[in-house]
Amino acid sequence: MLRNTKVVLFLLLLMSFAGVQAGAITPNPTAPSVAAKAYILMDYDSDRVLAEQNADERLPPASITKLMTSYVVSHELHAGNIQLDDEVLISEKAWRMVGSRSFIEVNTKVSVEALLRGMIVQSGNDAAVALAEHIAGSEETFAQMMNQYAQQLGMLDTNYRNATGLPDPEHYTTARDIATLSAALIRDFPEHYEWYSEKEYTYNGITQHNRNKLLWRDNSVDGLKTGHTEAAGYCLAASAKRGDMRLISVVLGTRSENARAQEIQKLFNYGFRFFETHQLYQASDSITDTKVWKGTQRQLALGLANNLSVTVPRGQYKDLVASTNIQQPVIAPVMAGTELGEVEIRLGDDVIAKQSLVALTTIEAGSWWRRLIDEILLLIWG
Repeated sequence: MLRNTKVVLFLLLLMSFAGVQAGAITPNPTAPSVAAKAYILMDYDSDRVLAEQNADERLPPASITKLMTSYVVSHELHAGNIQLDDEVLISEKAWRMVGSRSFIEVNTKVSVEALLRGMIVQSGNDAAVALAEHIAGSEETFAQMMNQYAQQLGMLDTNYRNATGLPDPEHYTTARDIATLSAALIRDFPEHYEWYSEKEYTYNGITQHNRNKLLWRDNSVDGLKTGHTEAAGYCLAASAKRGDMRLISVVLGTRSENARAQEIQKLFNYGFRFFETHQLYQASDSITDTKVWKGTQRQLALGLANNLSVTVPRGQYKDLVASTNIQQPVIAPVMAGTELGEVEIRLGDDVIAKQSLVALTTIEAGSWWRRLIDEILLLIWG
């Protein structure tokens, strides 16, 4: 059975709004109108979606595809399968790629780092294909790897056919899946994410500028990727951080380079103005404890495997309430990390966050005498 325990977060007592007059009303408007086929605005830490439209519609992503190409390359680097200073022999296929290019030359050798930065900053299709061939032997095999990583990340409405984003009727994704991928890239490979903020990159004597206009217009914007084809329209995935709050936004199918920047700027301004994000618990911090039967110890501390953050409308943080639901009875042995319940965060009648409570330590089975006594007590008390 489950035991419900109301726990008012003591953190709320320490929080703000000193200086806000009693009875003052905090604005909480709906999101602005966005001129795009699909869009999403999501908080990075809490994963809460603050605004969306057609976010699950499958659409061509154009060069935003290269976010996944970069993600796969970063995984290969992290695993030690390739190195940044590896020299990649440029094939004729890579050299002949149409569209945006890094101007690499056929039969020359280019480092993985130069190709990766050329793909990220210059959106080089030639660099993307060269990296795909270096890692997987062919772009087709590399696309299979891209799809496998997409499945692992929960990108269930995504299918890749190439490493570049050039048009293919079976090459598609969604605004929501792109936001998921963007968060994973920032979280898993921050050292490579830094390259997404570079405003220009020079290779082979040719300097090209990053097409993400927000890097010049908004100092809080620090990266991600543009895309454009006739079928996809003008697309942009961007992330911005102001203070301790990071937002991710994706717009697909806008009418121009300026429009995609303007529409995401609208969303960022809305999100940062009317919402706030707070970390409630850190991973491995003790939240509560529970009685343990038949063990070497009588009490077991419970906490979370991951940090827990929430995003709420400004002015409503003080209204949050947490409750814990703990599985009973808890009988030793119990291994650290075992899920034994959950913590639930409510704002009014809405559940806005939920995460499993796990054992923070291991408790071994007690002596035969302790086990016997506790068995009798459990029989008596049920």
